[in-house]
Amino acid sequence: MKKKLTQSEEFEILKLVLDKFLWMGFGIMAYGFYTLMTGQYDSLMRGASFMFGGAIVLIIFIVLLIKEYEIVK
Repeated sequence: MKKKLTQSEEFEILKLVLDKFLWMGFGIMAYGFYTLMTGQYDSLMRGASFMFGGAIVLIIFIVLLIKEYEIVK
């Protein structure tokens, strides 16, 4: 038997999940930036790929937000 959630309960759960995506995206990008700044020439591609991966996670975050909630004008 499934329990029906109120809109505020659903929003609170969604905030918890999306907050993790946000932290994960910025964390991955920060690690990529750290790798770029402290590494040698050979780590340039590795750092850039981590930053690109973090950007992908943040884009997924945006898509989930737009998909889940209507943008009120």
